[in-house]
Amino acid sequence: MDITTRPASPHEYAALGHLTADAYLLDGLLDFGESDEYLDTLRDVAARAGDADAEVLVAVDGSGALLGGVTFVSGSGPWADIAGPGEAEFRMLAVARDARGRGVGEALVRACVDRARATDGCVRLVLSTQRTMLAAHRIYERLGFVRTPVRDWEPVPGITLLTYALEL
Repeated sequence: MDITTRPASPHEYAALGHLTADAYLLDGLLDFGESDEYLDTLRDVAARAGDADAEVLVAVDGSGALLGGVTFVSGSGPWADIAGPGEAEFRMLAVARDARGRGVGEALVRACVDRARATDGCVRLVLSTQRTMLAAHRIYERLGFVRTPVRDWEPVPGITLLTYALEL
């Protein structure tokens, strides 16, 4: 499959927001389902794309069909959950259900690694993930990310996010 990763275009923001929210909902990753407040954040791609410290990337196929997306955070701005000095982070990785198993997630993670390596002063790329995101964990580990349990955290009580880091 021909997969291209690139910055999201404004005309793709709404579709990517729905794709991301649907991926999280259908995978049971939101505690409160449709009433989960995080859904609004997932859907609001324009807010992320409009931030100087964040870049929204998409994966598309040869026909331009949207396959997935991710938010790359180049520093410790408002979109960073765990990135500290000298670190970049990525968040909200989502792949359309019908595009899974075709290398889309890995292409998006590789695009984030490339951006982190191109960021001045960046020595590490970090991320948070839910315990149940096993396919994503396999991608991270295959690309050289290692678990950093000391950084695991709870965005809300009872939800522990696992963390990974890649030394650049």
